[in-house]
Amino acid sequence: MSQMIRDVIRQNSRPLQPLSTDEPARLVPLPGIRVVLFDIYGTLVISGCGDIGTSAIGDDDQDYDHSFFDALSAAEIDHRRAPGVGRELLTEAISQLHAEMRSSGVEYPEVHIPEVWQIVLNQLQQREVVTADSISQEQLLKLAVEYEVRQNPVWPMPGAHETLEALRRGGVALGLVSNAQFFTPELFPALLDRDLEELGFDSSLLQYSYIHRRAKPGTDLYRHVAEELERREISPAESLFVGNDLLNDVAAAAAVGFRTALFAGDARSLRLRTGDARVAGVVPDIVVNDLRQLPECVLDSGSAAKDQQ
Repeated sequence: MSQMIRDVIRQNSRPLQPLSTDEPARLVPLPGIRVVLFDIYGTLVISGCGDIGTSAIGDDDQDYDHSFFDALSAAEIDHRRAPGVGRELLTEAISQLHAEMRSSGVEYPEVHIPEVWQIVLNQLQQREVVTADSISQEQLLKLAVEYEVRQNPVWPMPGAHETLEALRRGGVALGLVSNAQFFTPELFPALLDRDLEELGFDSSLLQYSYIHRRAKPGTDLYRHVAEELERREISPAESLFVGNDLLNDVAAAAAVGFRTALFAGDARSLRLRTGDARVAGVVPDIVVNDLRQLPECVLDSGSAAKDQQ
């Protein structure tokens, strides 16, 4: 299954370049950092729509339906085209699942996207839009990936591999805390030709929203990492979280005690949350507009890292 996911990502990915922002870098030494944790979409990878596609559905009905039915075709699911039903059913299914989880006390719920697609396919079969009598689990998973790569094209952020390698060689443990789906970890072998372990990531420091059914800006994922680090006698203050969203990444990570870095390297994904009371007074420890600035602050903490105006 992993190979199928990687193949679909490779076949549908094209080089992207980040869009410059007006946010200046603010680089200062961060002594004592033993762990660096990253967000994925908009930080380690360029996200064409600025975030994972299931949480950033586009506004163009025609484009949306085109992607929807092309994904069904790619997954070899027999259907007829019916403009308009794709967006309606997918958003309704996600909203319904979110509402059910909120009613049970989950403030920031996350879906497992194959469950959403199963609901949608059942409804499409009832409407005779999907004409296939049965759909295999492999087709269901492929559909989810085929749709995602069309809605949210991704490409490695410039400097991502070099930065991870520099931190790894410097003895820093690496982890991920991300709003993600089952296909997200396969972005790395698909686009960087290296799996997470080969890139230096610690398997005990990987937290994805779809597994816990909890999303950022909730702090659950960060707390899971903090608990693992505590077992290693590493405090959150010895850990740096890097992300592109002042609320989801900086405020949420800081609330658990992590040091924070705002990644301001791509205008598509930079989220300053201006006017949002939840980020009032939130200031990241550093601001980077190129991932390759991170090792300077973390590894060369005695060097002349300084504000860049």
